[in-house]
Parts: sequence; structure tokens; C-alpha cells
Amino acid sequence: MARGALRVLLGAAPGVGKTFAMLEEGHQLRASGRDVVAAVIETHGRAATAALVEGLELVPLREVRHRGVALQELDLEAVLARAPEVALVDELAHTNAPGLAHEKRWQDVESLLAAGIDVVSTVNVQHLESLGDVVEQITGVRQRETVPDAVLRAADRIELVDLQPQALRARLEAGHVYPAARVDAALSNYFRLGNLTALRELALLWLADEVDQALQRYREQQGIDAAWETRERVVVALTGGQEGETLLKRGARVAARSSGGDLLAVHVQRQDGLVDRDPAALAAQRALVERLGGTFHTVVGDDVPRALVQFARASHATQLVIGASRRSWLQTMLTGPGIGQAVVRESGDIDVHMVSHAAAAQGRRLPSLPDAPLSRARQLVGWATAALGIPLLVWGLYLSAEEASIAADALLLQLGVVVVALIGGIWAATFAALLSGLLFLFVLVDPAFTLSVAEPWHVVAVVVFFVSALLVSWVVDRAARTTRVAGRSAAESELLAAISSGVLGGQDSIEAILARTREALGLTGVRLLQGDHVVALDGLPVDGAGESGRAPLVVDVGGSAQLELHGRLLDAGERRILEVVVHQLAASLQHRSVAAVASELEPLAEQDRVRAALLRAVSHDLRRPLAAAAASVGALRSASIPLGEAERAELLETADESLATLGRLVTDLLDVSRVEAGALAVAARAVDVDAAILPALEECGARPAAVALELDRVPAVVADPVLLQRVLVNLLTNALRHSPEDRPVTVATSAFGDHVEVRVADHGPGIAPAERDRAFVPFQRLGDTDNDTGLGLGLALSRGFAEAMGGSIEAETTPGGGLTMVVRLRIADEEVAP
Repeated sequence: MARGALRVLLGAAPGVGKTFAMLEEGHQLRASGRDVVAAVIETHGRAATAALVEGLELVPLREVRHRGVALQELDLEAVLARAPEVALVDELAHTNAPGLAHEKRWQDVESLLAAGIDVVSTVNVQHLESLGDVVEQITGVRQRETVPDAVLRAADRIELVDLQPQALRARLEAGHVYPAARVDAALSNYFRLGNLTALRELALLWLADEVDQALQRYREQQGIDAAWETRERVVVALTGGQEGETLLKRGARVAARSSGGDLLAVHVQRQDGLVDRDPAALAAQRALVERLGGTFHTVVGDDVPRALVQFARASHATQLVIGASRRSWLQTMLTGPGIGQAVVRESGDIDVHMVSHAAAAQGRRLPSLPDAPLSRARQLVGWATAALGIPLLVWGLYLSAEEASIAADALLLQLGVVVVALIGGIWAATFAALLSGLLFLFVLVDPAFTLSVAEPWHVVAVVVFFVSALLVSWVVDRAARTTRVAGRSAAESELLAAISSGVLGGQDSIEAILARTREALGLTGVRLLQGDHVVALDGLPVDGAGESGRAPLVVDVGGSAQLELHGRLLDAGERRILEVVVHQLAASLQHRSVAAVASELEPLAEQDRVRAALLRAVSHDLRRPLAAAAASVGALRSASIPLGEAERAELLETADESLATLGRLVTDLLDVSRVEAGALAVAARAVDVDAAILPALEECGARPAAVALELDRVPAVVADPVLLQRVLVNLLTNALRHSPEDRPVTVATSAFGDHVEVRVADHGPGIAPAERDRAFVPFQRLGDTDNDTGLGLGLALSRGFAEAMGGSIEAETTPGGGLTMVVRLRIADEEVAP
């Protein structure tokens, strides 16, 4: 039996029209003569969707009872027995009720496909298993129902049902997606414009990636190797050197120019496994690749250019980014073209970007200042040129010698001495001058091959050779020394500027200072200690002596702090730099100490503020009910004041109200003190939210017409029932106080992901967004000076109680004006006991 075909309609969010499109497809297939049944359709109460179900054959759903609740599920056996040509199966990621043949609905679909039945199904992008973490970061909601990506990738057809985010929000506001009671909560949570835009982009990118994989399979089947520039694929070649960061950022910019471009980084490792680069730098570049959204790859090969090009072709790359060669012109002349030229030659239709990485020089150690301003290799080349070049030049001049050419021969020898001076410096030039003078006298001056001098000016020529060589070599030596000193000074200035900028800016830059110091001084590791505590480290410091047997250099930073430098010995110039580094570290340590003291003082300052507010409350806010109660009791006890029954009852009522108010104020003061001290006792358990809302309404004395309830059936939450009721009472009291009499307060509940929201919305003046955080600070009334409003502790207590229960409270603007307080609580893992 041939396997059935799977067609999946993919959407970015609920409400884009997947089920509607699936039902339209079912009607079209039925009209074309296909045998179509609706195996399971989730209309979610949408009238337009339900209307499309009419005219299609429905396979009755199977009723499953779970924990006393009747659930309607796909009847797999009934659909298999009916054996239609096409089955419409909604919500591919749905989790079946316990006791059915399969745990997931997509497994039911697999059974239908295996039976030769074509299936049309739907799924949202947030239910794809690979995108769960990304969706949670965007929406804050963790999807519990997922479908493996492999299931969708195995589908015969995947179609995107797309809708602009603004259009989807308009549908939501019009009530075409959710009931009216859930619209406000949905618009301000999951269906924010930014969330919908990001989810839509995810869906488009995932589908584009699937198309890309299908294209790659086709190219492999057809044996097509040429690059098809359907989108940019940028490969960045990394050597492990410090230039890698520059190359990666340039490659990322190139990839970003094309929407959906890919960034791939590759490091070619020699087949013998030897590593000639800093592994720490390569690890840092791997982390940078991941932060830039790319992938890191390692290939093995001795022929680096060929390995790079082969990897680029295998990855269908359109761009290849490599660093400019560091080789000198002499190295290039002696050993041939470098890797860059070889890559360009073999790249074919792949564009190659050779990036200059002058910024990588910032990561190298400071230029050294040895006694000789020229490198040892350059000096050796100069000596070799003098020892071989001058004799060869003299022999060539001898073979072509003429009587009138003696002056020209002298000038050519002088030129040879100048060339040696330019290459090897003063000592090689001195040797070349002496050698050329002697050979000039011995070979070119008559009588040849003797040291006798027939003409006095020949001696003058030798002296001129010698003086010219000394002067030119001195100039070259001076220029090389000046260049080296200038480079050293520039590097030192850059290092000091980088180190001091963080300290002058008031930043805690100890780690950056250590990293920059290790790179500049060419050390293996740097560590800052305070006593036995490691404050910060960079590189690979070792305890005791290193591999060379050399103990680390230890420098006092100040106080009990010490700086350990592991690796090479430092020269005098580098030690001067180290002194500046030590001063900057001392300043950073002092800044960190001051910041730590300030952070320790912040809670004390907050406690002082609360304590002062408590004293003001005791002296002012508590005085009014206390004075009223005392006056009423005093009047009742006075024998000189005749009181009637009505007057006595009024005084008793005043005393009772004042004492009750006083009791509430004292209770709030004690509660806020416990919240501030972190000593609030919480007895959290699974609580039914509805069971807490109704008693809170009764405690507030709210009239039935003053409150509109829009309560969904939501799971139990983790809460302390007493504290939850206190939170709701405080929020309802505020809402009832500020909402107009003709606009009832709305209390709504809804479930989103792993938490339940309780929304208390009023239509009063609201709170400006800039003032919302301050509204939760104790003793804040936001300009309300009426003493009947209490101490301004209600919202502070409510937030403290909610956070103690593992939840949160946030303030939002009510659509149409007003304030909505949103209480979020975690869903309990266990059901509420009856």
C-alpha cells in the first residue's frame, strides 16, 4: 500500500486562518471528487470557521474522561475503519488525553499516512520543537505542546498561511479570534505587535530554510556544484590569530546585507593535529560566531587554500572572507605567493574578500626595543648580501673591465655598499665597505691581483667607500630605530588610553585591564589576587613555576592586592608600562570597593526611608482614628454629657469604625515591615483562583453592578489563599475607589503558558507610565492627600505578597482609559483538592 501524502498549513500565531484554509481545501478536494472526511476540527468558537464545517463528513470524536472532565479527541480507529482518501486533522502538535493509542496527535497522523490516507493538518510555528526556546524568549510563554521538526520536514507540502500582524490584531479586537473577555489580555500579552512580528519572521525563516534544504537535495541529486546565489552564504576563514574578530564582524555585515544570509566560520587544522595558534583566541572567536548567529566548523587539511575552497563549495558559499597576509615581501619572494593569492586563484565563481586587519595589531605584544634596531633575520640577510653580493659584483666588473671604466666600477661598488647598508644596517655595511675596498684594489686596479697601488686616488676611493658606507648605514640604523621607537610609543599610548578610559569613566574595568595587559606584554597569564582570593584573571596562569621553570613576577598593587604575571621576563620599558597598569588597577579596585560599600548602604538607606515614613505615619495617619476613638469613648464615659440612645449609638459606631481602621493600619504596618525584612510567612499550595475572588468581593462590600466578572476556566495556581485574598482585596478596593459609578470594574482570569493571570481593570484616571513603579513603593499616594485612603501601603503589600508566592504584579493601561492591575501566578502541578 502506498503511503499517504501529508500537507501542513503553517501559521505564525493563532487566528491567522489555518483551520479556515484547511476547511476550504477540504471543500475543493470534495468538489473535485475526492473522498474527504473531517477527522478533528478545532473551531475555538469561531462562527466563520464553524460555518465551513457544514457540508463535510464528520467522523465522530472519541470522548475520554480525565480527572472528571470529558475530553473530545480524534478517534483514530474510526478514521482508519472509514478509510477515506483525505482526512482533515487540525492542530498537529496537540497532546492526546491519557489512555489513547498515541501520546501526540502527530503520531495519529503517522498512522493515517501509513494506512495510505492523505492528511491535511495545521500547526503554529511556536509549536516546532527546535524553536521552543526562541519563542519563550520572545513571548515569555513556554509551549508545552510541540511537534518534532522532522515530522514537518517529512511532509510532502508545507504552506505558510500568512497574515500581517496589524491585521491579526484587528481580527482579535473584532472578536474573531477569542471571546471578548479574553481580548484585552491577549492584546497586551501574547499578541503584542512586536511578538507577532517576530513570530512571523520565525515562520518565514523556518520555511525558507526548508526550501533551502529541498534545493540542496535537488542539487545533490543532479550533481550541480556551481554556486546558485539564492541567498548569501558567507564563509570566514579563521587562523586563530587576533584578526579573527575583525574578519567575523566583516563577514557578518556582508551576510546581513542579504535577508536570511548565513554566516559560517571555518578553521583549517593540520592533519598532524599540531596547533600553532592561541587556542583561547580560537575559543573566543567560536563564541563570537555563535553570538553573531553563525556556525563554527573545523576541517583538517595540510593544503589550507584547497581545504578552504572545498569547504566553501560544499557549503554552497557565495562569499569567502580571508585576512590579508602578514608575510613580508621578502618572504613572498623566497617562498612564493601566500594563502590569499592561492585562494583567489582557486575560488572560481566564489567572491573572495581579502580584509586588511590592522586592528589585529592591537592584540599583539608591544614592539620590542633590542639593542639592534633591525631584526636578526634582516641583519643576517645583510651580511649574506655583503659576503656574496660584493665578490660577485667585483668579479662581474673584472670580466667586463675597460681602461676607461674604473670610475664607473667605483660607483657601482658604492651602490652595492648602499644596498647592503639598507638591508643589514651599520655593521654589515662596514664589512661591505672594507670588503669592496680591498677587492677593488686587489682585482680592478692595475696591477691586478696585487695590493700595490699605482695611483694615490685609488686609496682615496677606498676611503670614500668606507665613509659612504658608514654614513648610509648610520642613516638606515637611525631611521629603523626611530621607526621602532615610534611604533612602540604608539602601542604604549593606545594601551594606556584603553586601560585608563574605563577607570576615568567610572567603570569596573579590572578584567579588561588584565586582558589588555596580557596581550600587550605577550604573557601567558595575568592574575590579580587579594589575599588568597582571586579577584580576576586572564589567560592561563599556573601556580608556582611555569613550564619554563620561571616563577611568576609578583607586583604589589596596594593594600593586600598583588598582580601576578606569568610567562616571559619584562624589559625596562615594559616595566614602566607595568607601573601605569598597577596604578590603574589600584584605582579600579578602589572604585570597586566604593561601589560595594554603596551597594551595602542602599538597603540601609531604604530602611531609613521606610523607618522615617513609619514614624510619620504613626505621628499623623494613626492619630486621626485614634483621636476619633478616644473622643467617642470619652463622650460615652462622661457623666456630665446627657446622651440619647441615637447619640450613644452614633458614638459607638464612630468608635468601632475608628478602632477597625486603626487595626487595619497597624496590620498593614506590620505586614509591610515583614515584607521589607523578608520575614513574611507563606503557606503556598494549589489554590483555585475563583475561590479567592468571590470572598475578596464580599470583603470589599462591592455591589453586584459595580463589578463585572469574566472568569475563564483556569488551572489551580501556587498561592497562599490568605495572602491571595489580601492582594485581591487591595486591588479591588483601589479599583472601586477610582472607577466611575457607571463603569463597572472588570475582574478577568485567563491562562497563558505556565501561569494564570488575574486582571482587575478600572476606567478611572489611571497612572502615568512613568509613575507606575513608584506606585508600588510604600507610603506613596501619588498626589492623593485624603487621609481616608490610608497609608499608601496597599499596592506595596500586594506586590510583596505576590512576589512571596512566586508571582508578580504589573500595571497596564486599560483599553479606553484607566488602570489594569495584572496578577500573574504560576500554575500548580497538582489539582486543587475538592
